[in-house]
Amino acid sequence: MTKNAIVLGAGIVGVSTAIHLQRRGRQVTLIDRKDPGNETSFGNAGLIQREGVAPYGFPQQFGLLLRYALNNRIDAHYHLRTLPSQIAFLARYWWNSNARRHAIITRAYAPLIENSVAEHKDLIEASQAQALIRKDGWMKLFRTQAKRDQSLAEAALWQNEFGVEYDSLSAADIARMEPDLTSDFAGGIHWRDPWSVLDPHALTSAYRRYFESLGGRFVTGDAASLGPFGSGWKIMTGEGPLEADDAVMALGPWAAVATRRLGYSFPLGVKRGYHMHYAAEGNAVLNNWMLDAERGYLLAPMNRGIRLTTGAEFATLDAPKTPVQLDRAEAVARTIFPLGRRLDPEPWMGARPCTPDMMPVIGKAPRHQGLWFAFGHAHHGLTLGPVTGRALAELITGETPFIDIAAYSPQRFKP
Repeated sequence: MTKNAIVLGAGIVGVSTAIHLQRRGRQVTLIDRKDPGNETSFGNAGLIQREGVAPYGFPQQFGLLLRYALNNRIDAHYHLRTLPSQIAFLARYWWNSNARRHAIITRAYAPLIENSVAEHKDLIEASQAQALIRKDGWMKLFRTQAKRDQSLAEAALWQNEFGVEYDSLSAADIARMEPDLTSDFAGGIHWRDPWSVLDPHALTSAYRRYFESLGGRFVTGDAASLGPFGSGWKIMTGEGPLEADDAVMALGPWAAVATRRLGYSFPLGVKRGYHMHYAAEGNAVLNNWMLDAERGYLLAPMNRGIRLTTGAEFATLDAPKTPVQLDRAEAVARTIFPLGRRLDPEPWMGARPCTPDMMPVIGKAPRHQGLWFAFGHAHHGLTLGPVTGRALAELITGETPFIDIAAYSPQRFKP
């Protein structure tokens, strides 16, 4: 008899997991409060980051921490009144970002990143979404020679250990590649391997349509109604109660709340982020995804316009929007590129789900049969959706996952 599965959360991780379970003979229902791809997966930088082998760590230098404490930067912002509730998470995050521990974590994290483009390629081709993809990498630009040299040295190490490919860019190279930039950069790195996505929401929607073409279905529902039922699980949906043998929680930043209802306690934090789309002035053209590394914002030439994305905001998940980083970033971005009018009625905001050891939670729930977790992908949710979906689906259906996912086990937090 065909086994049923429900996947809670219709972001890129949930949709990818649903596809891989459906491919392996499960009858899968994908469940969310909103249509697929309308939360965190909607607002990312649109990069499948094959080069991102090292997860984003917490600053270690005392002088830099003091500068962050002033709370006037683009790459990081915090809500002072919520810091006390986040201290425990931030302290563990800082501790894990020590150079020695971060190097260990990077080696454990790398297999996910190393397979990210190949696993997306599979789903892109299957969903006929090639028109949404560019395969020419992205640029990381530096205002000072010292920062450029430091980053190039790190890139050389990553190339040697993890096989990432890059080109060193001079100021003249940047001017040739981006003739409409109006400010000189000292140099940069062109990461060759990553792919970019012209519309992240459209890509998730394409994956959703492919999932449905395989026989899967999407219904609205609320994860709060999930509970054990017999030897499986039951949830209320917009079409009534639904029972399944297996349930996957791919709920992004809402995973901590949902798992807490079932008796788990994961140290999941959030890094909120903002974006806005802009027109270009006159005939100006932005050719590449471009990170202004020492200011902490990214410009991306997407279908909806030039998307400007910010760094991390440390706040509670449900706190009101405070898009001060976006305003700061826009002011700087206008000095290097002729941005035109804003195209969105208001800034978009989303929340990246983060663990203190910077690795996602992927695997079987420790205390429940038929319950599985896939969340905590931080800045790399788009990048890691398909590779996570395949590995977890293989585990659920009794196969040996194609990569070793032991390092991402929920058990490591003893929740």
